[in-house]
Amino acid sequence: MAEQNFPTGDLMKGKRGLIMGVANKNSIAWAIARQLAAQGAEIAFTYQGEALLRRVKPLAESIGSDILVECDVTDDATMDNTFATLKDKWGKIDFLVHAIAFAGKDQLAGSFVDNTTREGFKSALDISAFSFVDAARRASEIMNDGGAMVTLTYLGSERVVPNYNVMGVAKAALEACTRYIAADLGPRSIRVNAISAGPIKTLAAAGIGSGRHMFKFNKAASAMQDNTDPMGVAGAALYLLSDLGLSCTGETHHVDGGFHAIGMPQEGPLREAME
Repeated sequence: MAEQNFPTGDLMKGKRGLIMGVANKNSIAWAIARQLAAQGAEIAFTYQGEALLRRVKPLAESIGSDILVECDVTDDATMDNTFATLKDKWGKIDFLVHAIAFAGKDQLAGSFVDNTTREGFKSALDISAFSFVDAARRASEIMNDGGAMVTLTYLGSERVVPNYNVMGVAKAALEACTRYIAADLGPRSIRVNAISAGPIKTLAAAGIGSGRHMFKFNKAASAMQDNTDPMGVAGAALYLLSDLGLSCTGETHHVDGGFHAIGMPQEGPLREAME
């Protein structure tokens, strides 16, 4: 993915926050981090394991961040440590970006009914949906009133996408969690939203079977007849996390070139893409 120049400014000047889920330079979470940093934000990152630390550390350093905390969202002790570290370093935070999801590869192929196991279902819901609830609770305890949270979802929560399977169910749960968290934190003017991004060539997307077909179909069937640009997702996150997004909460905001709005795509481009 080519490096992009993100718009600079001071929309996030003086604001500090945590981004959970950067895997590498192609991550949507990293595009969001770059856009927030370009607008003046101070950012802390989580990582899980030495392999991810080696990827995330140089990225963090490139935007002047030196706060990296190891965190496994299934482990309460490391979650406790993550937010205790932020409290010790900063006292308060202003935003949270949750970009964490997981389902076993064996759960993401073939028949949803036949291949979804009890353990696979529990793991996907725990890591992909409950982790946002848990992170939001902990973040809210050290978040300034008027702060904001964003999580990442996908249209597979609303419609059947081949091989997305249990992850679609987990994302549907994540979107419901977003609305409930928004209602709980709304009295403190803390806004909570989800971004439903179109397919982007990330490490997570590589784990989904028939990925190449998904990209071709989305490009042909979207209103803009193009795949989703990470810069567009980052811009949406900036809007939702900055004061530009005042009064917007509990939303699932689609950034997919209008794919979600199309009932029947134009035949010509679709036929060409499928050939």
